[in-house]
Formats: sequence, structure tokens, C-alpha cells
Amino acid sequence: MTDPSTDLRETVRLRYAAAAVKVTEGGTACCGPEPVEVDENFGSTLYAGDERDTLPAEAVAASLGCGNPTAVAELREGERVLDLGSGGGIDVLLSARRVGPTGKAYGLDMTEEMLALALANAGKAGASNVEFLKGTIEMIPLPANTIDVVISNCVINLSVDKPAVFAETFRVLRPGGRIGVSDVVADDTLTPEQRAERGDHVGCIAGALSFAEYREGLESAGFTDVEITPTHPVADRMHSAIVRATKPLHSGEPAPSAASAGACCGVDACCAPAGTAVHPA
Repeated sequence: MTDPSTDLRETVRLRYAAAAVKVTEGGTACCGPEPVEVDENFGSTLYAGDERDTLPAEAVAASLGCGNPTAVAELREGERVLDLGSGGGIDVLLSARRVGPTGKAYGLDMTEEMLALALANAGKAGASNVEFLKGTIEMIPLPANTIDVVISNCVINLSVDKPAVFAETFRVLRPGGRIGVSDVVADDTLTPEQRAERGDHVGCIAGALSFAEYREGLESAGFTDVEITPTHPVADRMHSAIVRATKPLHSGEPAPSAASAGACCGVDACCAPAGTAVHPA
């Protein structure tokens, strides 16, 4: 008997692989149940025009998210940023510009087709401080305590194991690191069955946590200062929301030295067996 969670993950992978192929062939990807196209609740319209204009058209066309995490993560020069579920690379490329040449932006995706599209977009953008990793957000192929900021755009709701996502995010963040993600969140009054009535899992709806579940999940992983702020509705009593949280400075984990962090992150070493690293070069 097959594992339902494995089947669901494969359904998600196939859906977004098809979206990447569509963009590569000159079409536009979409989030939401097919054949619904991107509207004002999802996609590139949630980014400012001057941001879209600076990026390759394919990166913009592949945008499937429900927000703009780079606008709320308060990225600073020299920081290391990780985008969970990086897709066509729009948030990685925007993050790379914000952290500058002394910083680094990583993108993590499980879909070969999206990774290929992201690499092509990074090449077109001339981005040299980016790196794309193949793997799942439940098992991040990066060492502990090496990332300053984790962002994500409407991807955590797709996970079949959200506690693992929160635990892995906490692990890779340096003490004092933070998350700034956009995601779909349900009102606390909605049951999982009622959420499924409003849209399917692959369409970013059925797998959404409630506000209370999201907060509890982050706090159980060790995060503090959790803030969940709805921005706009995406379905009845379901919202796109900005989620912020912090890894405490004293989390019980030893912080690596700058030298060891630089030598042990990304393509050179220490990737977990489940993931592989891909560099634009």
C-alpha cells in the first residue's frame, strides 16, 4: 500500500514541474486549481512594478506565491538567505540584490524542472551570489546555524510534514536568525475538512494551517516572537498572511564560527545526503 503523503508530494511535484515547463515554453504558471489562472491573490502582481521590471520575464511568469516575502524580511547587506520552495527563482534573485555581493541567496526546490528554470533565470540576471539546492523543505540540505533569514512564498502549506519544516528551518538558522514568509492561513474556526472544501492541496488551500496551528507549530520548534498578519483573502475565511518569527540567541545550540560557516555551507561541503547543490556556473 502506498503512503498517502508520498502520493501527495508527488502530485505537488508533478503540478509544479508542469508549471515550469509551461513557462519555459512561453506560457504563464498559475497557483490554484486548474484551469484557474493567476489573479490578484497569487503570482507576480503581488510584486512592485520596479521589482518585476528588473528580472527575467521567465522568473516573473513562474511566480506562484501569495505574497512578497522579500518585502517583509528586512534583508540586510551581507546576510545569507534561504528561500524554501524557490520555484523559478524570483525571490532568490530579489534577495540576492538586497544582500549584495557580500551576502548569499540560496534557493531550495525538489522539482528538477523548476531548478533548471531558476538556473537559467539566474544566468540571465547575471546573479553570482546565488545557489540552488535540490531537496525537500522537510530535510534542508544545509548545515545547522548557517542562515540568517529564511523566506518562503506560499510553499509551507504544500508540505506533508509541517512540523519537520519548522524544525529544519530552526536548525539551519543561526541564533538570532529570523523567518519572514508568506503563506496561506485559515481562520481558527475552519476544520481541515472545511478548508479542503475551499480548494485542493496542490492549489495552496487544503493544506493550510490555521492561525493557532501555525503559531503552535513554530513555538514547538523553538521560535519566539511569532507574528502572523493577514494581508488579503484568498478564499472564504482563508488568507494570505505574513509570518515572522525569531530563533532565540540562546537556543541551546552552539553557534559556528564565521570561518566554519563559510567553509561548510552550500556546494563545497556538508550538504545532507537527501539534497544536492547546483550553482549557476
